[in-house]
Amino acid sequence: MILAMGLLLDPLAALPAAAAEVLQVRSGVLLQVGDQNRSYPVQLGCISVTPEQSGAAEDWLRQELPRRTRVNLRPLGSADGVLLARVQVLRGGADLGSGLVSAGLAQPLPSLIRPEGCPSSEDDPTEP
Repeated sequence: MILAMGLLLDPLAALPAAAAEVLQVRSGVLLQVGDQNRSYPVQLGCISVTPEQSGAAEDWLRQELPRRTRVNLRPLGSADGVLLARVQVLRGGADLGSGLVSAGLAQPLPSLIRPEGCPSSEDDPTEP
């Protein structure tokens, strides 16, 4: 009953969310993403990339994310107008942060500063 009333009040709420598209890889952890008529920066959450790894991480992301690649964003928070999110490629379901860690180009954030929603050390065998 409540669901039916909710659908009557907001029929668009029942529609699946449209996937975002990667418009540009801006750095080893920062993407420019478009969603319908908006464009906004998204920082990969749950990982850190050192300055020495940044160029290689950026190259890896460009290889994995041709322009207009559709992705699923799992928001973790925001800071200074930048969305912090886990980013998953729709085709294949690869998590970009986990991919960078597996490639040796990033490290998982330590548990003390890891946002809620990031894999725990039990979920991510690459974390000590």
